Amino acid sequence: MTSMEIDEGDGTLYPIAILIDELRHEDTNTRLHSVKRLPNIAQALGPERCREELLPFLAAELIDDDDEVLLALAEELGKLIDLVGGQEYLYTLLTPLETLAGVEETVVRDKALESIRKVAACFNPNQLSNHFVPMLKRLAGGDWFTARISACGLFTIVYPHLDESQRHELRVMFTELSHDDTPMVRRAAASNLGQFATLVGASSKTDLVPVFQALAKDDQDSVRLLAVENCVILSSLLTQEAIVVNVLPVIKSCAEDKSWRVRYMVAEKLAELCQAIGTTSTRDHVVSLFINLMQDTETEVRAAAAGHISAVLSTVAAEDIISKLLPHIGTMVSDSSPHVRAALASNIGSLAPVLGKAATIQHLLSLMLQLLKDDSPEVRLNIIQNLQHVNEVLGVELLSQSLLPAIVDLAKDKQWRVRLAIIEYLPNLAAQLGPQFFNEKLNPLCLSWLADPVFTIREASTVNLQKLAEVFGLEWVNRAVIPHLNHMCTQQSYTVRMTCLFAIAVLGQMVGHEILRTQLLPLVTKLAEDPVPNIRFNAAKTIQILASNFDKQTLNSEVFQCLGKLLQDSDADVRHFAEKACRIAGL
Repeated sequence: MTSMEIDEGDGTLYPIAILIDELRHEDTNTRLHSVKRLPNIAQALGPERCREELLPFLAAELIDDDDEVLLALAEELGKLIDLVGGQEYLYTLLTPLETLAGVEETVVRDKALESIRKVAACFNPNQLSNHFVPMLKRLAGGDWFTARISACGLFTIVYPHLDESQRHELRVMFTELSHDDTPMVRRAAASNLGQFATLVGASSKTDLVPVFQALAKDDQDSVRLLAVENCVILSSLLTQEAIVVNVLPVIKSCAEDKSWRVRYMVAEKLAELCQAIGTTSTRDHVVSLFINLMQDTETEVRAAAAGHISAVLSTVAAEDIISKLLPHIGTMVSDSSPHVRAALASNIGSLAPVLGKAATIQHLLSLMLQLLKDDSPEVRLNIIQNLQHVNEVLGVELLSQSLLPAIVDLAKDKQWRVRLAIIEYLPNLAAQLGPQFFNEKLNPLCLSWLADPVFTIREASTVNLQKLAEVFGLEWVNRAVIPHLNHMCTQQSYTVRMTCLFAIAVLGQMVGHEILRTQLLPLVTKLAEDPVPNIRFNAAKTIQILASNFDKQTLNSEVFQCLGKLLQDSDADVRHFAEKACRIAGL
């Protein structure tokens, strides 16, 4: 195009001329490079030539290009907002973006819509009415279905800024798109219906209810499952009477849908629906639907229902849960799928506050004990991680009588992740049990983890000691932990001796100068003479960690002597860490 030519004699614009030539280049990578420099080209050309030459050229020449080039073009056009001559000329960017919004490749259309939103955000109401709405009408009436798909995502941008007659026109247009012959267009309409409904005035919401109901009965399951999400949004906008008439029948229909994906979506969204439709409607209409989902033939649906039991039943009376739902929950405890049982295990404990103490003891504990003994480690893990609700309802004494034996068994579980979950839960349980009960029942178990064959467990057990020390105090550390550390120092396994150092490094920062000097430092000094080099240099690292916790006298005597021996060690790594410890300790 001659209109895009630049005088090569102008040295300042010559590089821009090269970029413009590259836009016409046969090589895709070359065109892509030039497209990514569009803001530079537009700035060099100036606003007028950008509007009158560059943008028409892009719309005419590049629109049939490679998808990668089109994607970059859609993105870069959104960066030209400040380069077309001000707000009054922003509409010129819509022409190439409108074309890109109708291409076949989804990612290109999505990026074009993103840039259109950026441009529209800078429009005043008159520009939206005069330029944006006509573009939306052209896309909605486009011959190619991709343009109509893009149109579905643009209604929310302009709707709030229009007068009532134009709003009505847009609602009619959206309704037509929701009845489009192409399933993908109807899916796009269903996907955007909820957001569009939130912008529609209270008096006009009923215009969208027929759209919602039609989409919920669509012959494509990909469209119907989106109707479930719209149930949640519409329920928050309608009155209780309107919900019962217009939304609940759709929920019931979707819960019995022939496609398991639609039923799965109901199970996923049912808790939100219950919150939106209220307690009375939940009791009268939703409980029976939820029971059907709990008994569904598809594993994924049952797992989704099990995973939301506590959220759904939080709106249901305790007596209804006991009489209508607990028998089915009991059946799910023995479900053939471990995924269903794992989802149930992650939520069943949350029913305790809903049921109350007596009902929890009578009905819930036996189910939880059964899950605690499940063959699947994931099931056992999920139960452990959600015991706090049961603990809050039952209290320490009842919890220890009913669940503690099973917890102790799980602390020895062959799956290390289950043991790890017990370790992480233990400080919270210890605070409830008190030091006497803890020392009798759980302390030996807690100390045994320090010798676990899995490093992650040994590491977590040292952190666990610190948390327990914060709960029980230094007297407990001195009486219950330090004697065991003395024993660990003499163990044949070097990993146990190493863990002893890790525990000293953690506890030494909180026990005070006296216990550190008289009880823990002698252990470090002893391990500094260990035959294994890894133990010796970890002794130096432990001193380095605790350097600020020693008093000056201890540093200049016992610590100095210990590090002095390590500085003469035959192993280079030991000498390195000893030197580093000396520097940090100021010796």
